[in-house]
Amino acid sequence: MKSDARILIVDDHEDTLYALESALAPLGYQLARATSGDEALKEVLRGRVGLLLLDVRMPGVDGLDVVRYMRRVEQTHLIPVVLLTGFGPDAELSAAAFGLGVADLVMKPVDPWTLRTKVRYLYDAHQRFQDLQDELRTLRALAAEQRPDPALGHPDPRLPQQRAAREPRTKTTQEQRTNGA
Repeated sequence: MKSDARILIVDDHEDTLYALESALAPLGYQLARATSGDEALKEVLRGRVGLLLLDVRMPGVDGLDVVRYMRRVEQTHLIPVVLLTGFGPDAELSAAAFGLGVADLVMKPVDPWTLRTKVRYLYDAHQRFQDLQDELRTLRALAAEQRPDPALGHPDPRLPQQRAAREPRTKTTQEQRTNGA
């Protein structure tokens, strides 16, 4: 299940981007970076993003704005998002983030071991889901192409063939005599 989907890391501070890339490098996934919400949206809409690590507070389009937009677009609404914040626990932020379907909210500075574990799980689960979706589309297309003619019976030779519908049977002369007709 080797995918070409990347993990997009978004932060407006170069040193944070470098630290996050260094923490995730041992996983061996393809990494991409963006330094603003606008840049992140462009990358996500280009496709091939399998996970988004996103700073909450950035100038212009902030992290929550990016997530709100992504959730309204069919091609991006299922991409897992981990929000990063350096401003400590905030109940209002947590409620807004989880209300938008964010996978996790992580405080900076980030523990590399914890981040790798979360990223590996979320990225791999999303890729498995995408693989299943692709397989389902393929199977549906095959089923549509091979739709059997109902008049021919069941296409599986192991199952008994359906009998053709018969015309109503008329009473024989013997049955008419016995019934008094």
